[in-house]
Amino acid sequence: MSTFVTDSHAVTNQSTSDSGMWMSGKQRTVSRLRGRRRNRPYLVLGLLLPGLCAGAFLWISLATDDQRPVLALAREVTVGHVVVAQDLRRVKVAVDAGVLVVDAGQAAGVVGKTMSVSLPAGALLTPDAVDSSAVPVAGQAIVSLALKSGQFPAEVGPGARVTVVFVSGATSGSVPRTPGEEGSGTWSGVVTSVATPPNEQVTVVSVQLAEAAAGQVAAVPVGQLSLVLVAGGGR
Repeated sequence: MSTFVTDSHAVTNQSTSDSGMWMSGKQRTVSRLRGRRRNRPYLVLGLLLPGLCAGAFLWISLATDDQRPVLALAREVTVGHVVVAQDLRRVKVAVDAGVLVVDAGQAAGVVGKTMSVSLPAGALLTPDAVDSSAVPVAGQAIVSLALKSGQFPAEVGPGARVTVVFVSGATSGSVPRTPGEEGSGTWSGVVTSVATPPNEQVTVVSVQLAEAAAGQVAAVPVGQLSLVLVAGGGR
């Protein structure tokens, strides 16, 4: 009888122990599930945080970006050079408020002007580096040609590289000696300006040439010269 009671107590204790272990396991499972639920928002936030940081960095970079497009020289130029479109290139740089530069949108206004200083390739163009008066340097001169329609291409404009061609106007008698560089009847130059005076049938084209060539061109009678736009002479 005593043994039975002891065994009964043992069974009861074992049952209680098993029940306690089951309850403890259930509590641990519930605790883990609750922990996962609590951790889920942090997991989502951890996944979203890198993207949010990258977006914020991009926004701040764009908001603080003070770079702007300006004009730089695509090749070396010397004082007295008439600027053509091929001399310029567009660059984007950060410029302090006190630094003078030429905005990229002003390229058309720079073409045809004369360099007042010599600058290397890559240098930023400044307003005082070009002279709108187009005063030639020593050894160069500017001559004006009064040309009619058909004596020059419509594409000719400031900065265009051209060849001035002598066209003899003699219809009888001896033909005068052909002027030009080495008697070729041609001179190489760069257009500095193109203007059509009101109520006139001609267009005045100013061309920068070597000083000696300018003197020869100026001596040719009106109507005996034409302009040819040469390679690299686009605006």
